[in-house]
Amino acid sequence: MTTSADGADAPEKTLRRLFLTLFLRGRSSRGLKREKAPKSVGEKLSLTLFYYAAIGCFSLFFIRQPVFGLSVWLHAMTFVFLGMFVASSAGEVLFNGEEGDILLYRPISAKTLLWAKIRVLVEVSLWLAGAFNLAGLFVGITASNGDWRFPLVHAMSTILEAMFCTGCVVLVYQLCLRWFGRERLDGLMTTAQVFVSMAAVLSGQILPQLLARENHIVTFSAKSWWMLILPPAWFAGFDDALAGSAITGSWVLAVLAVIATLTVLLLAFGKLASDYGSGLQTLAEVVPNTAGKRSSRRWLDRMTELPPLRWWLRDQVERASFLLAGAYLVRDRDVKLRIYPAIAPILILPFIFLLQDFGGGRKSIGGFGIALAGAYLGMIPLMGLTILQYSQQWQASDVFRAAPMLGPAPLFHGARRAIVCFMALPVILVFGLIILLVSHDISQLLLLLPGVIALPIFTLIPGLGGRGVPLSLPTEEAKSTSRGLALMAAFIASMVLAGIVSWAWNGGWFWWLVVGETIIAAGLYLAMRHSISNARWSSLLE
Repeated sequence: MTTSADGADAPEKTLRRLFLTLFLRGRSSRGLKREKAPKSVGEKLSLTLFYYAAIGCFSLFFIRQPVFGLSVWLHAMTFVFLGMFVASSAGEVLFNGEEGDILLYRPISAKTLLWAKIRVLVEVSLWLAGAFNLAGLFVGITASNGDWRFPLVHAMSTILEAMFCTGCVVLVYQLCLRWFGRERLDGLMTTAQVFVSMAAVLSGQILPQLLARENHIVTFSAKSWWMLILPPAWFAGFDDALAGSAITGSWVLAVLAVIATLTVLLLAFGKLASDYGSGLQTLAEVVPNTAGKRSSRRWLDRMTELPPLRWWLRDQVERASFLLAGAYLVRDRDVKLRIYPAIAPILILPFIFLLQDFGGGRKSIGGFGIALAGAYLGMIPLMGLTILQYSQQWQASDVFRAAPMLGPAPLFHGARRAIVCFMALPVILVFGLIILLVSHDISQLLLLLPGVIALPIFTLIPGLGGRGVPLSLPTEEAKSTSRGLALMAAFIASMVLAGIVSWAWNGGWFWWLVVGETIIAAGLYLAMRHSISNARWSSLLE
């Protein structure tokens, strides 16, 4: 980096240090103690990095396997984790409205500002990718066609993959700006992030399953042309070409990985970088209320006046919290940019297993795929309520403490019911419709029942200990680094529950499982409700 004539740091270096500090400490000083503030990404994300490294130890199952098979798994999972992090964080990092009032009046070019933010995103991505791939670096040395070069080559391909993921997200935003105009960017950003998140999970999940079904395919060829459309295969080919079999197919994928990464970087950070400044300026402008936005609020009001919501929201505080959470879920860009891209990938995995069941014929449909879809229902309110706590207008939530309420329970219950109504129930209907359309057997819907029974328990977890107050915490980009980890934890827990449900269904003791689960769930629900109702406001210094 260069310095100015008086010895001051260059703008690029200063901005990079600024955005890294914001990532490490958050945008709020509440509860922050300087001596305890993290000084590095590793210190900030130590627990998350530990879990990523632990998950990466599953690569030990690939000992003595070919380099391509190991690299496919490593790059597929890395693509999921990085895609989740970048897609869910990029909206907050790149287009934060609070920054416009300061940065837009400084002599800083849009390209300089963009590069500073991207450097932080890539740096954090490499920490996450490095932790996950740590064990795989040594496993690759033991591969049947690998050698000592694998750690170096795989590190290079992982860096390329991190740059590619980040560049793709930025490119999508800038294309939305150029094609659809600045006026529609506010709504398009959410849609773009949802599709990018879904694409990352699909690309990371489909490739390993295709190779598992056709285990004779070890690299790209005319028979496996579909690898050309799956980015993890490109970077796996890079590893195999330089540290594995070095056959022609792997070199084709390696060249494609390099060309695709360079093209995305040139477009996102070169040719289209000027669009970033106009987009940031647009989002910083104050948009007047329109009739369309007012009508959405009236629509929510009318909903709460009709049964069954009128019976369910008899408490006035819960009703107000329901309306507040519903309005933010429908209208607020900041909330939508976090919550929908984080929820969308969770819905992809059940669809993959549902399609696997359908592909095996009608006899196989009554099994694991539907049970997994039911088990995943609880993850929607769990993650939705957790993310809904964060808002750029978090300071306004102090008014909750001035209201005559002993604790945050009514606010939490109103937000919880909003998440159930606007997110969980529509997903249940979609899953049920898909099962009926494909199987034409209404009895298959019973496999969703254990997941529906567990749903109320999952909705209460974020409120334990007096937490879960909607829109009450400042947004911190570091929070989103754990979403890929949360996705993996949710996947493992759901797999266990789905396995038990499938076992009970096929073993003839399904209804015993339902009765036992209902009794246990009822006891847990009453105990958790009592705990949440007795919770009091936490200290503002926490």
